[in-house]
Amino acid sequence: MDSPKRHHRYYDLILAAFVVVLLCSNFIGAGKAAIVELPYFGAIPFGGGILFFPISYFFGDILTEVYGYAYDRRAVWAGFAALAFAAVMAQIVIALPVAPGAYMANYQQGLETVFGNSWRIALASMFSFWCGSLSNSYVLAKMKIRTRGRFLWLRTIGSTAIGELVDSSLFYMLAFYGIWPTHEILQVALAQYVLKTSWEVLATPLTYWVVHFLKRKENEDYYDIHTNFTPFRVKV
Repeated sequence: MDSPKRHHRYYDLILAAFVVVLLCSNFIGAGKAAIVELPYFGAIPFGGGILFFPISYFFGDILTEVYGYAYDRRAVWAGFAALAFAAVMAQIVIALPVAPGAYMANYQQGLETVFGNSWRIALASMFSFWCGSLSNSYVLAKMKIRTRGRFLWLRTIGSTAIGELVDSSLFYMLAFYGIWPTHEILQVALAQYVLKTSWEVLATPLTYWVVHFLKRKENEDYYDIHTNFTPFRVKV
């Protein structure tokens, strides 16, 4: 007989925040290539989604560290379902007949510019983030067992470096190949990887605080010793 599942006070809140961040990262910032001026490096291109996306990995680390791999896997699938729904609805709204008038004609053009590629962005994101996020969670869970729960900073940074490498290597090529110049895609992907991983390093003190808070409040510190790591399920 399976043991009854524990009730967690904060898991649903973190899950909701994770989905919101994932939607924002893909539908607000992903399509814009911006630049930042850095000393010695000059103008560095990056995707606008960098403002949101690393937060999803932050949540992924917290979910895996406190609740375990299966809970993070469920959050990833919830995020993908939300992305799929948003992408379908965006295409439906764009396809609706436009009311007459110059304002609505300009509005329709803006919608098509911003959301016309949303299906491709959503598919690229679902695949690349699915691969990257679950790689991050898997590595973190395995490292937690190997280190016996020590060196949280090493586990979060190391797992994020691997997960972001997988994600950044896939997303921009799948989402923007043929739309952006190839050299710009490679530049942005590299910049994204460096910036996202750097963000994880800078966020380490916050990660420690949130993890310790949740472990204390939830009375939970899960080790994935007997976990089924298949990505193709949502059961916890």
